Amino acid sequence: MMTPAQEILNNISLKDIPSILGKLTESEQHQLLFELEKLAELKDKELAQDKFLAFVVKVWPSFIAGRHHAKMAAAFEEVANGTCKRLIINMPPRHTKSEFASYLLPAWFLGKFPGKKIIETAHTAELAVGFGRKVRNLVDSDAYKSIFPGVGLQSDSKAAGRWATNHGGDYFAIGVGGAVTGKGADILIIDDPHSEQEATVAESNPEIYDKTYEWYTSGPRQRLQPGGAIVIVMTRWSKKDLTGQVLKSAMQRGGEEW
Repeated sequence: MMTPAQEILNNISLKDIPSILGKLTESEQHQLLFELEKLAELKDKELAQDKFLAFVVKVWPSFIAGRHHAKMAAAFEEVANGTCKRLIINMPPRHTKSEFASYLLPAWFLGKFPGKKIIETAHTAELAVGFGRKVRNLVDSDAYKSIFPGVGLQSDSKAAGRWATNHGGDYFAIGVGGAVTGKGADILIIDDPHSEQEATVAESNPEIYDKTYEWYTSGPRQRLQPGGAIVIVMTRWSKKDLTGQVLKSAMQRGGEEW
C-alpha cells in the first residue's frame, strides 16, 4: 500500500510540490522529503549505470572533467552498447586515459554486463596486474555496490590479475608478449603497449614495434568473442607503433573500421 507521499509523487509533477506543501501535515511533509530523496538516489544510480561520466563522478568524487573526458566517455558508451567495435584513443601522457580505459571502463562494463569477459593488456605484466587490482578493489567497494547492487566478486577470486564476478564474468590481465591461451574477451583493452623507453630503443631498432604487432595479431586479437570489441589507448611514438600498423593493415586489406 502506498503512503500519502508516494501517492502525491505518482499524481503530480515535481514543480507542483511547493504549492501543496502547506496543505500537508508535518508528518506528511517529512515523508514526502524522504520519498524525494529516495527518488533522487534512484535517478543518480540509474544515470551512473547508463552514463560513463556519471559513474566516474560517483566513484571518484574529486574528478574534474575536461572536454577530452566527455569524448572518451561517449566512445566508451558506444563500445558498451555495441555500436562501436574498434576504438583507438591516442593522447599524450597525463591525460587520464589509463584511469579511464584500464580502471574505470572495465568496472563500469562489468557492472552493466557482469557475465562478460575482459582481457586487459599493458606494456608490462606488472602494470597490467596493477590495473587488475584497482578494478577488483573498486568492484568490491561499497560505492560500486550502491550503483550495481548484486554485482560483486566471486567468493574465491583473490588474484589481482585474474578474477571473476559472481555472475560468471571474467577479468584477465597480461603484459605485452604474454600468453592468453584459454581466455576469451568481450572487450580487449590494450593500454600503452609501448613504453617510452621501448620507443627510444625502437628509433634504432624498429623491429621492436613489429614484435608487438605480431603478438597482437596472433595472441589477444584471436581471443575475441563473437561481436567483441577492441579498445586501444596509447601515446603515439612512430608510424610503426601498434596504432600505425593496425590502421595500415585495415586500409590495405579493407578490413576493420576503427
